Amino acid sequence: MSSSDLDLEKQSSTPKPPGVPLDSRVDTLQLPPIDSPYNRSSLADDITVVESNGSHVRAGRNESGEADLVDAPGEPKLDEKTEHSPFLVKWDGPDDPENPKNWSVAYRWYITGIADLLVFNGTFAASAPSGVLDQLILEFHLSHTLAVLTISLFVAGYCVGPLLGGPLSEQFGRRPVLLVAFFIYTGFQVGSALAQNTASVLIFRFLGGTFAASRLTTSGGMIADVWNADVRGKALAFFTLAPFAGPAIGPIVGGYIDVGGASWRWLFWVLTMFAAVCFILILFTVPETYAPVIQSQKAARRRKETGDERYFSELEAQDMHWKQRMETVLGRPFKVLFTEPMLIAITLYMSFVYGCIYLLFEAYPIVYTIGHHLSAGESGLMFLPLLLGGVVGVIIYLIYFNPLYEAQIPKYAPRMVPPEQRLLPAFYGGPLLVISFLWFGWTSYTNISLWAPLLSGLPMGISAVFIFLALSNYVIDAYLMVAASALASSIVVRSAFAAGFPLFSTQMYEKLNPRWASTLLAGLALLMLPIPFVLYRYGAKIRRTSRYPPTFD
Repeated sequence: MSSSDLDLEKQSSTPKPPGVPLDSRVDTLQLPPIDSPYNRSSLADDITVVESNGSHVRAGRNESGEADLVDAPGEPKLDEKTEHSPFLVKWDGPDDPENPKNWSVAYRWYITGIADLLVFNGTFAASAPSGVLDQLILEFHLSHTLAVLTISLFVAGYCVGPLLGGPLSEQFGRRPVLLVAFFIYTGFQVGSALAQNTASVLIFRFLGGTFAASRLTTSGGMIADVWNADVRGKALAFFTLAPFAGPAIGPIVGGYIDVGGASWRWLFWVLTMFAAVCFILILFTVPETYAPVIQSQKAARRRKETGDERYFSELEAQDMHWKQRMETVLGRPFKVLFTEPMLIAITLYMSFVYGCIYLLFEAYPIVYTIGHHLSAGESGLMFLPLLLGGVVGVIIYLIYFNPLYEAQIPKYAPRMVPPEQRLLPAFYGGPLLVISFLWFGWTSYTNISLWAPLLSGLPMGISAVFIFLALSNYVIDAYLMVAASALASSIVVRSAFAAGFPLFSTQMYEKLNPRWASTLLAGLALLMLPIPFVLYRYGAKIRRTSRYPPTFD
């Protein structure tokens, strides 16, 4: 018996933790045989998790010991005869050039950069109208709250787009979903620029946000497609910057369009041109990256070249109709969310932080435009420390926190590092968020230099990145088999927070004044601060009572 067999036999004989239902417990871990198609098709060793209800879940582990490939429970699996069929088209060995993970490092970083740019495009478009709200109010005789809907409705579209973009990209591929979504999204930017009444502006903004949001899951999927887990963490660290870069730069561009005397319509023409550039980049420089779709294309070529119609891919062999698949995937995110108290707590914390970022679109003008008499363009510049803080946060994560995590991999090998080891950045991010809101609020007096509240954006950006990276990675590791569903539900809820926060922030900052309004936010942040500490202390016990997380640790 091999050493791997001995290890797995030892794991499978470990007593089951009490309180875990039989039909939801992972009973055994089995490595596939050496000649398994999975071993031929991946640089990682695959683990097949056989649940006691008979369903199979496949997870990969790369050379660093981290999880790599994942199939969620509920997805159709191939039977043994089909799995070993000589006509099943997989990769031609571990060095198959069609495998996106075998593309050149430079090209994969280019794909990562494009994925970051696509997400930045969406968050930039969401925040940019904040600089021209006064023009919209004058032209369409809007109340301030109704004008803010141009931001909130765009972000509200994020509640719909990710739920559709993810399943569709896993059925038809990343590239066609991105191309269709960006083409339609570009059209809605044209519609916004030509809008003649309030209803048109608001409708086009909501529909634009819906199609812009599809890239949130699709772009993240592209990064997962091209990188193994050991590098993916670094790539996703840069990816995390995009949601903060857009809100920081959008108000600057919108503000200076307003200050320069150009019409608000020019802002939407700028957004149209930016969207068109992204569409062209996707069309001419981004290939398909989703492995099952590439293998389907490969099977189609082989059928054409040989004239033998028996060749097929794993995606083509699955029995589930795409409509049935979408019903399963659309329902699963909310099923996972509402049955997992741990995930609810994480989602609320991340959503609160994300909502606070969008709340600043209304808080900053009160402090800087009204209080310090800055122009709209100058007020937009006040968001730059937030972006700089995000950059600093990513750098610290890459040079300090990520190496700490990587050092844990040999210690726990061949098992996964416990997800709780991902939480360390949040230990620092939580207190920083509380401090930054108190700093911003109590230095917002008009007789204090604007540099004082301005610099509070630096720790605020650092804290947001620390919290997001820590909790996102924790969700991925803790909910390995349903990570996509767990993240999709998180995106929907936090987008709802981001859409709602700007609608009440102006009234809150006017009624309470910036000092006490910011103190209220600091108090709420303080209430949520213990979440990562509680998860670090009790997370392993909580996960044993869940029907979703793997029990690899």
